[in-house]
Amino acid sequence: MSLLLSTLAGVSLDAVLGESKGWHPLVAFGRLAERIEQRLNPAGRGWRSHGVTAWCLAVLPLTLLAGLLAQVSAFGWAVEILALYAALGLKSLGEHALPVAQALRLGDLALARERVGYMVSRNTAALDAGGVARAGSESVLENGSDAVFAALFWFLVAGAPGVVLYRLSNTLDAMWGYRNPRFERFGWAAAKIDDGLNYIPARMVALTYALLGRTALALRCWQRQAPQWDSPNAGPVMAAGAGALGVSLGGAAEYHGELHQRPQLGEGRPAQARDIERALNLVYGGVLLWLALLLLWTLFGA
Repeated sequence: MSLLLSTLAGVSLDAVLGESKGWHPLVAFGRLAERIEQRLNPAGRGWRSHGVTAWCLAVLPLTLLAGLLAQVSAFGWAVEILALYAALGLKSLGEHALPVAQALRLGDLALARERVGYMVSRNTAALDAGGVARAGSESVLENGSDAVFAALFWFLVAGAPGVVLYRLSNTLDAMWGYRNPRFERFGWAAAKIDDGLNYIPARMVALTYALLGRTALALRCWQRQAPQWDSPNAGPVMAAGAGALGVSLGGAAEYHGELHQRPQLGEGRPAQARDIERALNLVYGGVLLWLALLLLWTLFGA
């Protein structure tokens, strides 16, 4: 019962408070990670072994600290709740996505491009309305997995240390996991560890999206299209999500001045403004489904 209550409390805190507008622990962690990277990867000369050492220095002490604090009976329950709250990004996802859909509905393409630029790393300056809708929908589906469901999964598996380990690892992947001269060797460990931590959650998310949408189409897209995607975890999530929505995603996108021809995801009409909201509803519905299953497991399976 304590796991159910702490999970509900963490999710509720995120729903009410959202991401802190002032100081956030991940901001402080990011600064720590920058200092470690500057020491161990000067001018991009660090090797894979340096990346492994950097990951251990950044992640393991804080994970162990979270585990120790969670064992202190006087306030261990609060540590559990706060760790989950700090790791979740459900409300933040909606705060980023809904303004994109609203701007598209109002016909303000310039604002829509600006807003979706906060969500994606591709160049958004030349996107048309369909391109903005596609980028926004893709981001909601993928970030729903990374920022919401994977955090919930590791909290349910290993409590505060599990969710701290996952969120810090995911943050390092976002900072170091690039295939460029500076990070190709140094960031290898961060990218691979994040892939490993997301492997099971991503497939649970793909199944969740499929169950909440056009199930047969979602499963077919997952099976056929996911292997063609570069990322082993984003592929299943986005293919199943696009299939569940019955829309076509993927296709050409410009990243850092280079045009990438990405495989098609999903099947059906091109994405529209309302599909950003429909993707967000898949995430919301999936969270409710996971919480309902946790309640049933607590009442009848524990």
